[in-house]
Amino acid sequence: MDDTLLLLTVAAVALVVGLAAGWAVQSAAVRRRLARERSFFGLPEGSECVLVTHRDSSSAQWSIPRHDALALLGLAAVIENCGAHPEVAPHDTGLQGFGARTEFCVGDPTAHRRLAAHLASLLPGVAVHPGDESGAGRGTFAVGGSSYRVEPGAVEYVLLARLTAGEGGRPVFLAAGQRPVTHRAAVRHLVRNRARLARKHGADGQFCLLLKVVNSQAYGPDVVELVADVTKAATTAAAESKGHRAAS
Repeated sequence: MDDTLLLLTVAAVALVVGLAAGWAVQSAAVRRRLARERSFFGLPEGSECVLVTHRDSSSAQWSIPRHDALALLGLAAVIENCGAHPEVAPHDTGLQGFGARTEFCVGDPTAHRRLAAHLASLLPGVAVHPGDESGAGRGTFAVGGSSYRVEPGAVEYVLLARLTAGEGGRPVFLAAGQRPVTHRAAVRHLVRNRARLARKHGADGQFCLLLKVVNSQAYGPDVVELVADVTKAATTAAAESKGHRAAS
């Protein structure tokens, strides 16, 4: 009887120790994963960030277009998980420079002032066509010697970028699309693939990806294809790129 009791006691202690060790390993893995996520997004616990978006031009009140609002909700979950504090700001409100706090800038660069300014200063190799008097060609992207024209509901493009500049070193995330559904698609791609993007580009790395949203009239933001990593072309001034091509 005493031997049986001893064996049961040892087994119970071993089980408790095993469970405690497993819990400790899992907790450590969760903490490491959270630390990597905070580093990638530039969101240490208790930090502040800003979400910059359009005003809805169809509304007399300060409101956000539906797809942009849903994109911001996707980012809000990440921000909350990191323990940071967000502020939502319209694109035409005067904001400080970049680098002091993480910024998520979402919208159409032909109408989003803050986003257009970021493209001009951080992605000088990207041109966005404002469209002619009839609106034809509006939103066409030109990067790396190629043009990407929108076909509403069928083929639409969006640039997803993580860039660093200014004092403080906090990143600026850009989702610059041709239609609102593409902004949501880019944010979903960022959130779903954050671990892979951090591994590939580094927790402090920069990237600019050209994504294609396919058949949004049927599938919404769900079908997204990576067209190309255009980081080098997008971050190089167009005149400089032409000079390199001429020299080659």
